[in-house]
Amino acid sequence: MIKGISHQIIEISDTQNRYYERALLVLRPEYASASREILEKEARRMLSKMDTVSSIKPKRMFLSRLLSYCFVCALGALTTVIIFALCM
Repeated sequence: MIKGISHQIIEISDTQNRYYERALLVLRPEYASASREILEKEARRMLSKMDTVSSIKPKRMFLSRLLSYCFVCALGALTTVIIFALCM
């Protein structure tokens, strides 16, 4: 929804975060008269506190999960062979 209200926006193009290329921050009207340096410093401080998004996992998690599944499958196959050998 677009309204006819203008807001001041600070764009941080170098977020120093590997997931986010840039950030757009909308200023509250009561702080619009603050100096640009102070606002940018506060914006960078806030962005530096951002942590990794929880749904983004490093690739090594995929490898460890794959190895876990292979181990479980091998254990299941071994159990099947033992049960089959005991029944014969």
